Amino acid sequence: MATILYSLSGEGRGHCTRVRAVVERLRERHRVVLFAPGQAYEPLQKAFARSEVAVRHLRGLRFRYGASGVLAPLATASGALAYLRKMPGTLAYLDAHLRRERPDLCITDFEPALPRAARRLGIPFVSLDHQHFLTVNDLSSLPPRLRAAAWGMSLVVRAYYTGQAATVVSSFCAPPLRPGLRNVHQVGPLLRPELRRSLPRREGFLLVYLRRGGMEGVLAALRRLGLEARVYGAGERPPEGRLTFHPIGESGFLADLASCEALVTTAGNQVVGESLFLGKPVLALPEPGNFEQAINAHFLRLGGAGDWADPRRLTPGSVEAFLNALPLYRDRIGLEARDGTQAAVDLIERQLAREPVSSPSRETPRPDGPVPA
Repeated sequence: MATILYSLSGEGRGHCTRVRAVVERLRERHRVVLFAPGQAYEPLQKAFARSEVAVRHLRGLRFRYGASGVLAPLATASGALAYLRKMPGTLAYLDAHLRRERPDLCITDFEPALPRAARRLGIPFVSLDHQHFLTVNDLSSLPPRLRAAAWGMSLVVRAYYTGQAATVVSSFCAPPLRPGLRNVHQVGPLLRPELRRSLPRREGFLLVYLRRGGMEGVLAALRRLGLEARVYGAGERPPEGRLTFHPIGESGFLADLASCEALVTTAGNQVVGESLFLGKPVLALPEPGNFEQAINAHFLRLGGAGDWADPRRLTPGSVEAFLNALPLYRDRIGLEARDGTQAAVDLIERQLAREPVSSPSRETPRPDGPVPA
């Protein structure tokens, strides 16, 4: 049994979900200590409260949003500077844990402090996230504007940390890897056990997941269509026609994801991957100003398992066009419906065994998920 210290970004549901999926497998054989900032701390503490997995709070970076729900770059950058000023204290906190725990390996899901602390003490670490697709994948198929944004964001990703023993990228899509890479591996979405156990079915309603404010135009388009839609992330409020509003909670959302016709959602990698695994087409609504989500939306459309629209310009007609194409999207989901969890865990085990895995690898897409008839 090895000891593993695992840190993650506290911004966004995807990091927390990925880490849960991996830790559920790792804790069967190893001792795991999690370091969770921000929004990730409470759900992970709750998930592992009755287990041997320890969850520690960690200072983290945060995105800042304006009143309209648009990403605020200057406020985000100001918060990042404040975080960096406190980095020495964060590293001292992690140093104490590393010296006490003496881990065999560290893992990070796009969190910059633990890798730095691990490097200072000579402890190997693995990068396991989605964001490194910006540095390891060939993104030449992107339109010029997004290609330029991807290049700029790749500089930020590289600045987070360097020196990892291996880079594992989890993604619902699989663009080619750049040539000449070492210790780089690409796997499918990392899926929680309860999602894998879900039985997909179609009960005639649309599922909507809105992560931030500023989505009233989306709700207005859905109201005009008169479709039954279950909305998460817009806050609890009385029903509006056939729109019902639900608190964000894993069990309710997963049950509705398994039984909906399709998903309308922000374009996060994790939620898109979960939806495709269950055979549900996706209409992605990238958050304004979030270029990572815009890139995800591009590859969703390119793969043919769904489409995307600007949430500020969503019309009833664009939703109707998406719904009319659902049979075509369902036929194209097969290659995307894969679970990368076991492949990721296998790569971690090989790192623990110090087995050399130098050549790039890419998990072969396979329809091994419960795609409905």
